[in-house]
Amino acid sequence: MDTRKIKIFVDFDGTISSVDIGREIFFSFGDKQKAEQIVSNLHSGLISARQCWEELIDNVEYVDEKKLFELIDNIPIDSSFHSFVDFCKSKNIDIFILSDGFDLYINRVLQKENLSWIPLYSNILRIDGGKFVGYFPYYNPDNVSSSNSKMQHIIDNSSDDDYTIYIGDGNSDKEAAQYCDLIFAKDGLLKFCETNRISFFPYKDFNDITETISRLLTKKRLRKSHQAMLKRKLAYEAE
Repeated sequence: MDTRKIKIFVDFDGTISSVDIGREIFFSFGDKQKAEQIVSNLHSGLISARQCWEELIDNVEYVDEKKLFELIDNIPIDSSFHSFVDFCKSKNIDIFILSDGFDLYINRVLQKENLSWIPLYSNILRIDGGKFVGYFPYYNPDNVSSSNSKMQHIIDNSSDDDYTIYIGDGNSDKEAAQYCDLIFAKDGLLKFCETNRISFFPYKDFNDITETISRLLTKKRLRKSHQAMLKRKLAYEAE
């Protein structure tokens, strides 16, 4: 069995949570038609991820905090995530949550699920006078598909000797996933990997991921991704 350290980086919206909570919030409290156009502009490459969030925030005139928290509390997480976390604990595997969404709702969900101990890197959302205010402390203008540089968090929290795994589903995961040795993908990330001939494992829920990792752990050696190693090397040189 390979004794190298395994580190898992996992997206939140639509991956841990059953639906994209950020989308639900901004479509519920803002003008839905405008919100749809803003997101369409993101997927068409007309605006960056940060521009998308800033426009969605501006599209919300007033936030009713009671209704906001009711909406958040009524959205479940993937029912298999807890057992996946337990599996990772039993195998001494580190987990990090990397989200292009906002701490305001992610922290609330994690606290409700007794998972707030998992390290989280996300954007920041506050409410001031009934208005949303967004902050992007990890923004990198070179990463247009994410307003939170997930790639940088992967590099900062792992070494070349670690075996890294990425789990995601969407636009903000496209760049970051390529810096990991193994990718679990569904929905938009899956289509991106297929189109660009990037190796990945498809999944429906975290039970699928647990089964695949369990099989990998029986191997004598975990095979590192050559492409991920090259990308990491280029990132180090650029710093």
